[in-house]
Amino acid sequence: MKPPFVSVIVPVFNDSERLRLCLQALQNQTYPQNLYEIIVVDNGSDEDTEGVVREFNSVILLHEKKRSSYAARNKGISFSKGDILAFTDSDCIPAPDWIEKGVINILNIPNCGLLAGKIIVFFKNPQRHTAVELYEATLAFPQKHFVEKMGFGATANTFMLREVINKVGVFNDKLKSCGDVEFGQRISSHGYKVAYADDTCVYHPARQTLRELYEKHSRIIKGQCDLLRIKHHYPFLRLLRDLFIELLPPVVSITRICFDKRFKELNTLSQKLKVLSIFFIVRGIRIIERLKLLLRGQ
Repeated sequence: MKPPFVSVIVPVFNDSERLRLCLQALQNQTYPQNLYEIIVVDNGSDEDTEGVVREFNSVILLHEKKRSSYAARNKGISFSKGDILAFTDSDCIPAPDWIEKGVINILNIPNCGLLAGKIIVFFKNPQRHTAVELYEATLAFPQKHFVEKMGFGATANTFMLREVINKVGVFNDKLKSCGDVEFGQRISSHGYKVAYADDTCVYHPARQTLRELYEKHSRIIKGQCDLLRIKHHYPFLRLLRDLFIELLPPVVSITRICFDKRFKELNTLSQKLKVLSIFFIVRGIRIIERLKLLLRGQ
């Protein structure tokens, strides 16, 4: 049987330097080059995205004015021609066999509607890790947990069949964040399996500053609130419930950080204490953001 044609969709916003690294990795895949296309969707960048894309043969550049990564992905979907759609982000570096492994896995898992691959966090300087980087490497992208416990995959590394999208629809572009959560759960609600593949990998740079963490978690909390408004008649009560959960003693998380041997980055007591300190700062950020939304009556 002839391997399927794959459309790789990459949204980008003011990230031209890292986009260049992403495209270099995508043009050097083990999958036959005549069997995949690369579609970059610029989401209103001020940077010279077009100049970067021109450096690569056959990469398609589209533009989406609506400021939403999900709107950008939908634009890519509408112009794509692949039987399989693969999604990654401009700041990711796919492994050389990323497409090949993704195709093999999604075709061999029965009734698979969405395949989510592993996201490996890497450091700017492998010899010197900041506390924020250690936190990111430990807790930023638990993709297997997302799939098995929450029914979705982060769009930094996902594959899906076109026939599934034709049935369940595209991303909800009204959401600024958590659109991957809504999309994965919608796929599950149609009876498809959301699966995880440990051998289908992309590399993602660790965030380095508290400001970057604040922006990420503030966006996520707002996205969760938007999602609650879509799915529930009484989002205020759900927000109150989520705040209560956030305020509970984080015994499980602390135990995992201190004793879970799967966190290979945490070899010393000093490293564990650094991650715990960032963990509690992020926890405070999330509580404050939830309180803001509650006080605004959202």
